[in-house]
Amino acid sequence: MLCPTLAHFLREISDDAMDILVEHFASVPSPLSAPFFQQTGGAMRRGNTAYAHRDALYNLILVAEWLDPGESERHVHWTRELWEALQPYSTGGFYVNDIGREEDDGADRVRAAYGANYQRLAALKKQYDPENLFRHNQNIKPAV
Repeated sequence: MLCPTLAHFLREISDDAMDILVEHFASVPSPLSAPFFQQTGGAMRRGNTAYAHRDALYNLILVAEWLDPGESERHVHWTRELWEALQPYSTGGFYVNDIGREEDDGADRVRAAYGANYQRLAALKKQYDPENLFRHNQNIKPAV
């Protein structure tokens, strides 16, 4: 089983955030779970793209995996607890590919992933896809 991805953008990997990770992973309920730090930079930090979170230097992705479906609640709870504990070290942003579809995570979360770029993207969507044919994954609805 796999927990929905929970992630945080970070400006730095602080000692305090690392202490929280070490503390929580001391009681990780599955050896299949792992944190991943993805460095951002390059095109993600420059240019006129849909990517909105240029102040983040790292994307911390929390992956929780387990084998027994009967243990799902325990693993999801552990992962969400860790995600909450790391919230103070987050920029508050997240990468659009680290969230589910609008019907899973909500339209507000999709909008937040694009940040200030959402309105510009909605205008482009209205121009090039007014019927919202490309509406799967993290949908940007055409502007009205």
